[in-house]
Amino acid sequence: MAPRAVLFDLLTALLDSWSLWDRVAGSREAGRRWRARYLAATYGEGRYRRYETMVREAAAACGLPGTLADDLAARYGSLDPWPEVGEVLGALAGRVRLGVVTNCSEALARIAAARTGIRFDAVVSAERAGWYKPRPEPYRLALAELGVPPAEALFVAGSAYDLVGAAAVGMTVFWHDRAGMAAPPGAPPPLARCDDLRPLLPLVTG
Repeated sequence: MAPRAVLFDLLTALLDSWSLWDRVAGSREAGRRWRARYLAATYGEGRYRRYETMVREAAAACGLPGTLADDLAARYGSLDPWPEVGEVLGALAGRVRLGVVTNCSEALARIAAARTGIRFDAVVSAERAGWYKPRPEPYRLALAELGVPPAEALFVAGSAYDLVGAAAVGMTVFWHDRAGMAAPPGAPPPLARCDDLRPLLPLVTG
């Protein structure tokens, strides 16, 4: 059965946030190390703690200046969508309900979502949900706002950690793995794993 809603991880499935972290950190190696530390921290955090604090702590743990967290937040308006995002979201808009679930603050979530050029039916931040993914609360809040049960929604993961969280609430998961991440131990296999969003379209539209 075709899904009635498609939810996206915002900062990795739709936006090239990897390049922004690399630029702010000063190199690809430093940016990926900082981002990996941050992702691991939020995976184990659970209840929401200020996003910028989490990013600052991850930088310090990698031997980078904590002030980079402020630089990163200040440059959210320069985030770029992946090249095919306009084509894919444009084809889905009006056919299914669209939402995003993202592990950042409410203000930054709104800035980042606007960078896609699409008006979503639901934008759920970790701050508004009160919990970080992969806890179930952010996903469930988005589903409630879309008015769609988990079995009738498809989640497009960017981070490998969404494989665990989205599947745990009952959603089918498509993994847009642009960065070549390793799946967490025990993560359920996705419906598909692709480095481009276009293969998503026939799964939704038939």
